[in-house]
Amino acid sequence: MGDSSASYIHMVHHLIEECLIFNMSKEECMEALSKHANIKPVITSTVWDELAKENKEFFEAYTRGRDHRATEIEKRQRIQSRLNASRREKDKE
Repeated sequence: MGDSSASYIHMVHHLIEECLIFNMSKEECMEALSKHANIKPVITSTVWDELAKENKEFFEAYTRGRDHRATEIEKRQRIQSRLNASRREKDKE
């Protein structure tokens, strides 16, 4: 692999790490890098997959954490929705 190819892959790697800091999914990262860094989604996907292969335990924990947070957010939204509905019913009385 040439020097410029290696540095490009390294840059994509670094940008993916930034996506991870912002708790993005692979798809969100692909979209963000395509939009903001003009990196083709297939490149981001390939580098992401290689990172996931090399750091299997990290990515498994990362995915579990994202799934858990998504579940917690959904629970909070359902509770808030029920509270709002209850308040609206109370205000009608």
